[in-house]
Amino acid sequence: MTTRPVLANAGAMSQFIGAFEVTCKLTGQTYLCRFSHMWNGIATRHADTIDTKFFVDGTAHVVGLAHTAFVKFREKARRDLTDREASFVAAEYLRERLEEEDVRPLYDLAHDDVLRLIAQVGIK
Repeated sequence: MTTRPVLANAGAMSQFIGAFEVTCKLTGQTYLCRFSHMWNGIATRHADTIDTKFFVDGTAHVVGLAHTAFVKFREKARRDLTDREASFVAAEYLRERLEEEDVRPLYDLAHDDVLRLIAQVGIK
């Protein structure tokens, strides 16, 4: 059986991703981003998502990841996506949006976008 490395869920959730900066390609504005935590969006927003919360320049922003992509990943990889891996996927999406000056309090990622970012981040 082949094993693959994963980003382990060690440490406090708020420390899964260190603070990072994103510079907007359009305006040159730099945003300071800090990951806070994640939770199941089904219960709180009645959305089929895993929600992740980031603070961008001190203001809360939620990135919702389509849960169906987690199921598809499990079928393909034969393992679950870890919370830490999911937080990296959400951070990558937030980075993409901020680089394009798309700043809003809630982002909902579709199934295909989540799978694209899983691959882009290099999670197997």
